[in-house]
Amino acid sequence: MTATAAAPRPLDDAELARQIGARDERAFETVMRAHNSMLYRLARSILRDDADAEDAVQDAYLSAYRNIASFRGGAKLSTWLARIVINEAYGRLRKQKQRGAVLPFDASSHERVRTQEETMADDHAEQPDAAAIRAELRRLLERQIDALPEQFRTVFVLRDVEELSVEETAECLDVPAATVRTRAFRARALLRESLSREIDTATVDAFGFAGARCDRIVANVLEWVRGDVQGDGRTRRRPCDFWST
Repeated sequence: MTATAAAPRPLDDAELARQIGARDERAFETVMRAHNSMLYRLARSILRDDADAEDAVQDAYLSAYRNIASFRGGAKLSTWLARIVINEAYGRLRKQKQRGAVLPFDASSHERVRTQEETMADDHAEQPDAAAIRAELRRLLERQIDALPEQFRTVFVLRDVEELSVEETAECLDVPAATVRTRAFRARALLRESLSREIDTATVDAFGFAGARCDRIVANVLEWVRGDVQGDGRTRRRPCDFWST
C-alpha cells in the first residue's frame, strides 16, 4: 500500500518574493492571481473607470516586479502591493486633473465589461430572469458606490467588498483604525440613503401600465362592447379572449 504524497506547502510571502526576485514567472503569476480581485477593486474605487483601473493594476504589478527586492516582509505582500496600486491610481488621478480632464463615468464601457463577464459565467448557475435581476441589482449598487466620496468609497471597497479587517484596511491606506471605522460607518449610511431613494423612485413605476398595454385593453373592451350593442345574436368574445389573439 503506497503512501499518499503530501500536498505541497503553500509558500509564504517572503519565499514568493524571493522567487519573484529570481525572476520565477510561475511565482509571480501565483501572486497576481491571488491578489487581482482586491487590487483591481481598490484601483477602481479611486479611478472609477474599468479600463483605467485595469491599466493601473498592470503598471503597479510591473513596478512591484522591478522593485520586489524592497519587500522586507515587515508587512503582508498584499498590503505592500495595495500601497503600490494606491500610489499608481492617485498618480493617474493627479495627471487627469493637471490635464483638466474630468472623465465621466463611461456607462457603455462599463456595461460592455459586465456583459462579457456575465457571458463567461456558468450559464447553468441560475435562471436567466434571476440572473438579469441580480445583474441589475449589482449595477445599481456599483453606481451608488461610485457616487460615494473617494475617502469613503475606498474604505467601503476594502472593508465590505473585499472583506479586509479594520487593521488590514488601515495598513493598506496608512490611516488609523479609528478612521477606517468612521469612514466605513459613514459609507454604509450614505449607501443605505441613496439606495432607499432609488427604491422609492422605482416603486412608483412598478408594474407599469401606460402605453401598449393600456391601449390593448381599451381596444379589446371597446370591440367587445360594440359587438354586444349590435345585438346581432352572434357569440362575442370576452375581453380576456383577445389576449390569445
